[in-house]
Amino acid sequence: MKIDRLLKLKQKLVTEKDLSKIWLYYMDHFADHAEFTNLGQPIKHELLSSILQQICKQLFGKTITNTNLLLIQIERYKFLHGPFHVEGCIGGIIYFEDIKTGLLAVSSGTSDLVKYSRFATPPDNN
Repeated sequence: MKIDRLLKLKQKLVTEKDLSKIWLYYMDHFADHAEFTNLGQPIKHELLSSILQQICKQLFGKTITNTNLLLIQIERYKFLHGPFHVEGCIGGIIYFEDIKTGLLAVSSGTSDLVKYSRFATPPDNN
């Protein structure tokens, strides 16, 4: 895997104002590339699951209890990513643990409209 592309994705996540550009970069360079997807291991991440539910509640206007999140962690790069399904829509999430910043994208289900949400998690209290 070309680490420079992952570093560029991280930079875009922090600086890019157009969230669709971040997501498209991720999809073009990582999402369906076996070299990338084979680097990680499935993981349960309660904080990201909770954030996903909170954002989906805002997007769909109701509490979502099951998102079918399949989260993969690439520990070497402190990166998590994965697809989810909610309310008949498909979405995806990316998150860098070291900078505690991520992006969620979810389709509308009935059109080409995609909704995005950049988020940050609280800093560690060490």
